[in-house]
Amino acid sequence: MKANAKSAALVILAIVTLGAGWSHVRKPPELDAHRHTRQIIMRYTFSRVENPIIVLGDSITEASTLPRSLCDHALVNAGLDGASTASDLGTWLMGALDGKRAAAILIALGTNDALQGRTREEFESDYRSLLAQLNAATDRLAVLGIPAVEVGGRMPPQYQAETMERIRAFNAALPAVAGKGGATFAALPPMPAPHTIDGVHLDAAGYAVWDAAVLKGVSGACSRS
Repeated sequence: MKANAKSAALVILAIVTLGAGWSHVRKPPELDAHRHTRQIIMRYTFSRVENPIIVLGDSITEASTLPRSLCDHALVNAGLDGASTASDLGTWLMGALDGKRAAAILIALGTNDALQGRTREEFESDYRSLLAQLNAATDRLAVLGIPAVEVGGRMPPQYQAETMERIRAFNAALPAVAGKGGATFAALPPMPAPHTIDGVHLDAAGYAVWDAAVLKGVSGACSRS
């Protein structure tokens, strides 16, 4: 097999592995079941709190250990493994809220878009649609920058370089996307090296930076409560 063909095969394998939740390939019914279960759990949570601060994201969000509350608001983890800007998270979250409003919603997406090879145009379009939908649920929207991926685990060097090229393009677009969508942009400071357990998912050092950026990004809900 020629070098180019080997490289293409490696990238395709990585996309299949990484795009389906990273840890292992999961069949669509299982993904649907997890999505449904997470929505039910969040609906139970929202039923007993008022004006929550919500962090909406992918597996990086779902695996985080953010505090349960912030400035007298419940802080709700609305992470969904494998989610991207194309995952219709607006409908998913609005269904869980069931008509309630949030004090603030911070969106932390983009890693899976980059892993799946989506274009900047696709990413921007879907992000704008998500922001427009979420504007109906809160007066305070924030958009978080996307963390870097590293070589390691199932992230080979070439795929890491290609994914980082997309992440840099997405991060460059996010401030304008946020501004046009009525959101603030929460920059993500540079991560230490290393900052992941597998090339993508954050380790303790990575979460120290990520958590601080998230809390800063939603702090507006505290000053204007």
